[in-house]
Amino acid sequence: MRLISLLVIFVSIVYGNISSINIAPKLSNHQFMKIRILDQKKLSFERINGVTFAELSDVTYDKKTGILYFVGDKGALFSFRAKFGTKIEALQPLMAKKLRTKKGKRLKKWKRDSEGLTLDGRGHLLISFEGDAKIAWFHKNSLKMGNLIKKYKIPKYLKKKRNYRSTNKSLESLAWHPLYGILTATEWPLKKDNKKRQTIYALSGKQWHFQAEPEAKSAVTAIEVMDDGNVLVLERSYTGILSPFVVTLKKVMIKHCKEDICPSEVLAKMSSHKGWDIDNFEGLAKVGKKRYVMVSDDNENFFQKTLLLYFEVL
Repeated sequence: MRLISLLVIFVSIVYGNISSINIAPKLSNHQFMKIRILDQKKLSFERINGVTFAELSDVTYDKKTGILYFVGDKGALFSFRAKFGTKIEALQPLMAKKLRTKKGKRLKKWKRDSEGLTLDGRGHLLISFEGDAKIAWFHKNSLKMGNLIKKYKIPKYLKKKRNYRSTNKSLESLAWHPLYGILTATEWPLKKDNKKRQTIYALSGKQWHFQAEPEAKSAVTAIEVMDDGNVLVLERSYTGILSPFVVTLKKVMIKHCKEDICPSEVLAKMSSHKGWDIDNFEGLAKVGKKRYVMVSDDNENFFQKTLLLYFEVL
């Protein structure tokens, strides 16, 4: 254990650090709309175990082991020791691996656009991909961390590239539901659907539709299952440097929903034109009762940051 601790410290010193940051405007009691900001961190690493730490696309938390996992959209998997209380009490890099096939070969370039990340009911680490749309189970620890174990069968309409508005707008999000199993969502609606009609898909074929936010090019970047069985959705809208960058957290009521469009409730709408120094938030994970983290993708761009925002739904 001591050797592992020393290795973690060495990695942190050589490759970067984790620092506090404030991206929120002045808030009363840290409350904004229907969330409370508990902590805000900037993750600054060049590499962890030789793997470039950049372009994070999703995050998930294993409460039993206290490990926070990140996936990057160039086929990289990272693990951090993490502890969440009133603030982020601990966050230390542990390991990093490139995603590989069952035989240990690096995933081919057009098959490694990893976007969604979750843990299922048995603690299996699942990852969804854009481009070559798929959902698969990967090793999460040991020497085989990042190696493929099994691919899941997905509905035909999600498998065919021609059904997507772009191959880069496919299986962006992933979550695990105790009743419905694996859930996924596309970044933009399928070609056959209205541009503002978003959908959450279960691999069983069940679907729940909801209205996308009114901002231009509002896209689903992450989903997470809430304590009550409904779904927390992260939406992002960006149309250019002069336009507001808007990140929305909304609750979609899939539980008992029999409507064509499930009701939804906006919990927070953060806009760069209203005092928020936000970045490209793409990942979302539940870390405790009513408590979540969301992470941003720095696009491997010097002018962007990898941010981790810890918040509570009120």
